[in-house]
Amino acid sequence: MKNLASSISCVSLLFLSTTVASMVGREEQTLEDGDFEEVFVQATRSGRRMRDAAIRVEALSGEEIEEKLLMRPSNISMMLNETGGLRVQVTSPALGSANVRIHGMRGRYTQLLADGLPLYGGQASSLGLLQVPPSDLGQVEIIKGAASALYGGQALGGVINLVSKYPGSEPSGELILNATTREGQDISGYGEAKLNNLFRTSFLANVSRQSAQDLDKDQWIDMPSYHRVALRPRLFYESDEGTTALLTVGVMNEDREGGTVPYGLTPNGESFPQDQKTQRLDAGIKLSRPINDAMSLEVRASSMRQDHDHVFGDRLETDRHETQLLEFSVVRNSARTTWVGGLAYQDDHYQADVLPSFNYHYRVPALFGQFDYDLSDDITIAASTRWDDHSQYGSELSPRISLLYRPGNWTIRGSLGQGFYTPTPFVEETEATGLFALTPLENLDIEKAHTGSIDLGYAVGSFETGLTLFASEIDGAIGTIPTSAGRVSLANSKKPTRTRGAEVLLRWRQAPFSITTGYLFLNATEQPLSTLTRREVPLTPEHSASFVAMWEQHGRGRLGLELYYTGEQSLAENPYRERSKSYLHVGLLGEVNLKGIKLFLNLENLLNVRQTRTDPILRRSRTAMGRWTVNAWAPLEGFIANAGARIEF
Repeated sequence: MKNLASSISCVSLLFLSTTVASMVGREEQTLEDGDFEEVFVQATRSGRRMRDAAIRVEALSGEEIEEKLLMRPSNISMMLNETGGLRVQVTSPALGSANVRIHGMRGRYTQLLADGLPLYGGQASSLGLLQVPPSDLGQVEIIKGAASALYGGQALGGVINLVSKYPGSEPSGELILNATTREGQDISGYGEAKLNNLFRTSFLANVSRQSAQDLDKDQWIDMPSYHRVALRPRLFYESDEGTTALLTVGVMNEDREGGTVPYGLTPNGESFPQDQKTQRLDAGIKLSRPINDAMSLEVRASSMRQDHDHVFGDRLETDRHETQLLEFSVVRNSARTTWVGGLAYQDDHYQADVLPSFNYHYRVPALFGQFDYDLSDDITIAASTRWDDHSQYGSELSPRISLLYRPGNWTIRGSLGQGFYTPTPFVEETEATGLFALTPLENLDIEKAHTGSIDLGYAVGSFETGLTLFASEIDGAIGTIPTSAGRVSLANSKKPTRTRGAEVLLRWRQAPFSITTGYLFLNATEQPLSTLTRREVPLTPEHSASFVAMWEQHGRGRLGLELYYTGEQSLAENPYRERSKSYLHVGLLGEVNLKGIKLFLNLENLLNVRQTRTDPILRRSRTAMGRWTVNAWAPLEGFIANAGARIEF
């Protein structure tokens, strides 16, 4: 491996005459020196420019998506993990599944949308992040904090909206070929075309595979194998009268295998395969039609079905998730105001063939409204509210209010929101163990949260900086508690889960260079159901920081250096340690353009940080829920390099 790393490092020097530029969370996309492209956001439904929206929305531009695409063409996990305030947390080391924590709040509270539609389900599977290729994305929008006022109970902690590319006037496409030093391969193809004056289309096809890796030779797989195929065609419509529509269909099939290696044994002398097969089919439509010069009617509808076969040792769980959405709204824009009002109906259905006691069928009609008003040229206020009538847990009202003030070079935003989350059996603990050890859900209440934030930003010339202060409090947070029968049940905590923190961003850009640094402080505490004392929320580093230096010359190539520091984390149910070690993640990316063919090389985790170099991932015995692994608090794959080619058409 040392020889391989040395060889790759030498090759990487060839890229030093080329390279990169991209910044995390910027509000405008740089075109030429002094010119900026206005970014319009969809996540708030108002369609306002990002700089004019009182609700803070952070956007990853196409350039940033393209950069992360070179690092991991198969999924969006790295793109989100390297975004300020977000942390992709592995929930099942055996399968590699992960979810996104926003400002320290658990991943189940994060709503993942595609063009504003729940195409990955009302509660997106933790494998969802690993099954979404980014080649067809034009923008990613992030709302931090309770967004139930906009999207209902699944958006308690925030929203990540994946916005598709809009096809250009000329036919174009790209083929990406990628391979890694851990025996992974990806082929991703994207094409777009203008069919006529009314219709445009795009098509994405992705094939990815990964061979199983037992890096510490303990007979337990550290990197699960998978074979995945994903297809997504889209059809866009735009008339001269202003009517627009988007139709999207997605198909995905994946086989993933983890657990013990073939003929391998756990410490109790038994083999324990942990596999999952996934099949997903989804479809969605968005329609906007003008009523008059100031008003328009919008319709959103989607349907998703996802089937799973889970293997946990000698146990098999088969289940089906279904989510349907139908939404109508009216949007009115005037010189100083924008208001949105509408109604929605969402249907979430879960059916388990082996464990029918966990089946549920939630029907949730809702009314929602949003009002944006410019009090002056510098001050904007936005108020949102949503009323959901849950078929099992009753009615909930979710308000949110935001304020924007822009004096000179300063930008000041404040926001307060309230949200809720309805109970399901899918918490982080069951991602790794399944539902066999869980008792049927009884006497659970809705989780409720109050969140608030203050954002201060300052920009002058090529320099900008930002400070965000945020806080959240979740009442009735659901956790696990052992039962007398040796199983585990879910229950609401009697004490609130509290998060306080600060996020700092500094950025300098002067073409062809850019430097971005960030720091995140988090203080998250909870009171477990089995104790009377508060503790730090596990797997939540108090301190984390980043440094990204980029250089790009258009038409020639790019180069970038990334440093990410993760501080110590509190650990739970870990027999080897109570706190993790801090670590530094170092990456180097290079790309060279050879007249339509771009060659790229990405060196990830150059310091070879790997959790199993410190402690085993495999436990000496199973937990009460039947889990064989400890939680992942550091990378499991160690140093990994990927290289490939982008062929443009």
